[in-house]
Amino acid sequence: MDQIQHKFIDVARGLKLHLAEIGSGPHVVVFLHGFPEIWYTWRHQMMAVANAGFRAIAPDYRGYGLSDPPPEPAKASFTDFLTDLLGILDALQLPKVFLIAKDFGARPAYLFANLHPERVLGVVTMGVPYLPPGPTTFHKYLPEGFYISRWREPGRAEADFGRFDAKTVVRNIYILFSKSEIPIAAENQEIMDLVDPSTSLPPWFTEDDLAAYGALYEKSGFLTALQVPYRSFGEDINMTDPKVKLPALLIMGGKDYVLKFPGMEDYLNSGKVKEFVPNLEITFLPEGTHFVHEQSPDEVNQLILSFLGKHA
Repeated sequence: MDQIQHKFIDVARGLKLHLAEIGSGPHVVVFLHGFPEIWYTWRHQMMAVANAGFRAIAPDYRGYGLSDPPPEPAKASFTDFLTDLLGILDALQLPKVFLIAKDFGARPAYLFANLHPERVLGVVTMGVPYLPPGPTTFHKYLPEGFYISRWREPGRAEADFGRFDAKTVVRNIYILFSKSEIPIAAENQEIMDLVDPSTSLPPWFTEDDLAAYGALYEKSGFLTALQVPYRSFGEDINMTDPKVKLPALLIMGGKDYVLKFPGMEDYLNSGKVKEFVPNLEITFLPEGTHFVHEQSPDEVNQLILSFLGKHA
């Protein structure tokens, strides 16, 4: 971890993004985090790919961690994240990269691969497959207390999260998202109330890890994180063809709560996802949760390195 270097680059009119970086190989891997993650979520994978001869770069999105907040967080969008990613590649003079993404990071990774295929060698995602752009419909089939529905409601999550410090918010979400059930609150309950304060952290996530996350979210807060992804899912992305024809790998934990989303297992197991990503491999790790890359880093790293080796 001490070998990971940190820098800031200007991507848009003075807006500076924080990047963590290690390695110096000819092939570059850019890691895109989800929520409630940050660059630090990729610590195990960054070290592994650097040791295998790749250059690893993990940014904090605008408004996350050490990156600057957007001028108007309530107007932040996935399009901003795509523009920022292109800005990173151009600023660092990287003609082509691999994209590795977790959770909602799958969305900018696949959208970027669709819009700029000449800049991408391959895409690896964890926890979330490629979902074509357009409004999400999961909330129509789930109770009102579905966590995404709650977090899409302006002000509600802010009030819920605001009762706690950033470290406790991250702690609670890590505990919730490590389970195999979708977080759904009762009508008179908030999402943070689903976690008993005495509940232990997952065994693979230490108090030191939590402190690192907490400090980064203490700096950024959650304003942009609630806007993108949760309030930006219906954003209109101008794509002529939703297919991504590049090599791709999806790593899913067999106990990931996302598999309980209505229609998700059928979408993966029926092969429908391959209508949109024809060159997709899917690997399930039976005991894996939504944080499979932190829970089982050795297995995940092996899968990533095998994919990189085939397509570098």
